Amino acid sequence: MSFKLISKHKPSGDQPKAIESLVTNIKNGKKNQVLLGATGTGKTFTIANVIKNTNKSTIVLSHNKTLAGQLYTELKSLFPENRVEYFISNFDYYRPEAYMPSSDTFIDKTSKSNWDIEAMRMSATNAMVSGEPVIVVASVASIYGHRDPKEYQKTFLEFWIGQNIKRSDILIALVQRNYTRNDIDNKPATFRVRGDVIEIMPGFADDFLVRIEQFGDEIEAIREVDYVTGEIKKSWEKYTIFPADAYAADPEVIDRAVKTIRVELEERLKYFKENNKLLEAQRLEQRTLADIDSLEEYGVTSGIENYSRHLDGRKAGARPFTILDYAVESATKRNDKPLMIIDESHMMIPQLNAMYNGDRSRKENLVEYGFRLPSALDNRPLKFKEFENEFPQFQKIYVSATPGDYELDLVEGEVISQIVRPTGLLDPTIEVVKTEGQVEDMFDKIQEQKKNNRRTFILTTTKRMAEELTKYFQERNEKIAYIHSDHKTFQRDEILRKLRIGVYDVVVGINLLKEGIDVPEVSLVLIIDADKESFFRSNKALIQIIGRAARNVNGHVVLYGDKVTKSMQNAIDETNRRRKIQKAYNDEHGIIPKSIIKDIPEPLNPEQDNALNVLLDDSMDQQQKIDSIKKNPESVKKEIQKIRGKMLKAAREMDFERAAQMRDLILELESLIN
Repeated sequence: MSFKLISKHKPSGDQPKAIESLVTNIKNGKKNQVLLGATGTGKTFTIANVIKNTNKSTIVLSHNKTLAGQLYTELKSLFPENRVEYFISNFDYYRPEAYMPSSDTFIDKTSKSNWDIEAMRMSATNAMVSGEPVIVVASVASIYGHRDPKEYQKTFLEFWIGQNIKRSDILIALVQRNYTRNDIDNKPATFRVRGDVIEIMPGFADDFLVRIEQFGDEIEAIREVDYVTGEIKKSWEKYTIFPADAYAADPEVIDRAVKTIRVELEERLKYFKENNKLLEAQRLEQRTLADIDSLEEYGVTSGIENYSRHLDGRKAGARPFTILDYAVESATKRNDKPLMIIDESHMMIPQLNAMYNGDRSRKENLVEYGFRLPSALDNRPLKFKEFENEFPQFQKIYVSATPGDYELDLVEGEVISQIVRPTGLLDPTIEVVKTEGQVEDMFDKIQEQKKNNRRTFILTTTKRMAEELTKYFQERNEKIAYIHSDHKTFQRDEILRKLRIGVYDVVVGINLLKEGIDVPEVSLVLIIDADKESFFRSNKALIQIIGRAARNVNGHVVLYGDKVTKSMQNAIDETNRRRKIQKAYNDEHGIIPKSIIKDIPEPLNPEQDNALNVLLDDSMDQQQKIDSIKKNPESVKKEIQKIRGKMLKAAREMDFERAAQMRDLILELESLIN
């Protein structure tokens, strides 16, 4: 298969030249390139065309989950017939195990996994070992330890029509791959047995079952059936069942790992006893033997990732396998080299560089005080040098409006610039305003925005300021929300979606509203503390923030500060330089700037509770739902009253989270009927 890009748009502005240069350089074998693209110039569309023209399996690295979600949605819409996958951390909440010697306090690992994200991770992993062309959008989770792709593939179960295999052998093989039997309620990673029929729900999906039908010991049919209706969706001659999770391992692998774990345990206990660390020895022995018992009995244990070196058969100190190894495996099966896109590289590179040291310092305490074996240190993210040097197969494109010195130094040849936008849009105008009376000035500007049905971003420097400012404007009956790192992955996506459809007029944030957030309805960006030199108010940070208003023809940015710092002046000068280039191009080609018009996608999580799905038939698409509401607003108003009653009831019962959900439903419906 080849990548098939489907879009009503064609490359324009600076895009054709950038695409040609990038593709030519890739075909000539260049390892590193930089695409310096101003905000709103369509860098994602340029990269999509590069992927199509080179036909390479691609991994796209993004430095935060919000941007990763947006990139995933965009690329999936551009390549609807190809595999586009999503790989980020699967935790809504994660507190790693740690030990603080000063207070003799051990903190056990606590986490809350998000099954939807885990399913997407499994789907990405499976896609990359299938040999199909695949695009994977990934966060920094891409450099954390994963299974050896070759060992992982050994856990696949292959079934085909005419195969002779005992039913009991199938069931044992499923259990060994961490599937559980449940004849009543099928959930992901379960199976049920009905006579000569085995129905399996894969670990990465919850909407279909794989039905294996036997006559005696012979497989007669393999079908994919709808979980709810039982309707046959596909029939297969041959089918691969993937393991229930990434750490499922063959019994032989477990046996080998247990032997080497025991050897390491004996060596470590000897060390502790020789150094009169008897408490540490006792602690380590109890914990490790309990884990070994669990591994031998069930093939899995809590914290199994800490034994990944033994499961993989790696030497001490060797780098872990990561999802990057799977990307290499995917390209190798296609007899090709993979492509790596490092989006917002000025942020992603420092993040990749920082992961190892923090992880190492925490685990050293666990090892020193007998909570983990030394091999736990090898369950780690990649060192930056490993990321740089141990994946020579990748050809890399660093993408940013403000590339850093690191990537600029790597460039083989000139930097590829993309300044002119296909829409003819100019960079925003910039205004510097004194801080005295800034909140009232913001309020007045928001009122102007509302009159023209335009949206606003406000950028603060702290979470508390974002929350307090939001609270203040809510008390003045403004439709406003804040967004920061405490929000779950899908919540962030939903807040921005609600801003676009008008549930909110304003969103307040810190750095989550900076790089790559694509909301063309936003025409005004208000930047608080612009004159406070810091990481959030550096030259590059300000250029990125200013770019949030570059997708609207009325784009305007206000810098609140009592002086013009060097960073502010540099950002203003660079913005004016780009405006001059863009205006000259428009004048030469007779282009009249116009705002970007972009479809508002369904929620990233389709099961998310929102008004369109609560009140209307789910067989309708989003536009049909909106049209239906507009045709019959009175019935919707009645539903709003019912929801308001539920909201007040939830508030009286102090279920404030549910009350807030009801409030958002009301705001969403009111914005649609108005």
